[in-house]
Amino acid sequence: MSAEDHAIQTVERLLEVIDLDSTQARTTEDIFTGSSHPMPTGRIYGGQVLAQALLAAERTLPEDRAVHSMHGYFLRPGDASQGITISVDRIHDGRSFSTRRAQAYQNGVPIFSMIASFQDADPGVEHAQPMPDGIPAPEELAPDENRVQGLPGGTARMLSERAADIRHVDSPLYLPSDDARTPQQAVWMRLRAPLPDDQRLHRAALAYLSDMTIQESILRAHGVYWALPGLKVASLDHAMWWHRPARVDEWLLYVQESPNARGGRGLATGRIFTRDGAFVASVAQEIMIRVPDGQE
Repeated sequence: MSAEDHAIQTVERLLEVIDLDSTQARTTEDIFTGSSHPMPTGRIYGGQVLAQALLAAERTLPEDRAVHSMHGYFLRPGDASQGITISVDRIHDGRSFSTRRAQAYQNGVPIFSMIASFQDADPGVEHAQPMPDGIPAPEELAPDENRVQGLPGGTARMLSERAADIRHVDSPLYLPSDDARTPQQAVWMRLRAPLPDDQRLHRAALAYLSDMTIQESILRAHGVYWALPGLKVASLDHAMWWHRPARVDEWLLYVQESPNARGGRGLATGRIFTRDGAFVASVAQEIMIRVPDGQE
């Protein structure tokens, strides 16, 4: 299989997962069903259920009423070998704004709960933080899967088969690194092949990508890496604000930092920019992190 065909296949698999089926069932809620990516840990990737819940909520709204913010909680680990059911509650529809609550279920219990707000396009005041200077272009960096050696087979396969091309400006954190211990990093990211011209898909795919490296500013501050024996990390919540439209099949810069870690939890924030500097989205996530003794 050619590299281009492989890239297209990875994105097609992503679309199959996040593009849910409607059951046409509706009592007080709209019901959707979906599947999951296989994962080395057997647990559902958090960004997947973020994208699925968001797209399910978007399906209950007119196309021109777009999400501008969401706040979600990861309640239980999801089983990647099982299907997912998502219910959407149409909480409110106003003249300019709508609110939706979406919950993802497995085996009859919720694994994720989200509330999101949607708005019609509206003129208003505008300003934005600039993109940081001095960041190498993505073409100057190798894909992550080409920069790490010695990973377990399942992890290495996941990196090469995921739909996203991720390029860390500093060393990837899968293995030990000599990089400075600093609570910040920057990552270039894009999907490996084009998406359809549907901004709902691009917004959902951006939510999918937003969970992929956001935790690493916390790990990097303490010299911790993903393959560290005994490391335990779990996302607790995830918040996101969409500022401007963007395509996720074009390069985006994800600038991340961690303002605080304490009590087994760490907070990470992120800003996402287009290549030409447009400020696309803001992200915040708190994680549970347990580091083996002697590694703090």
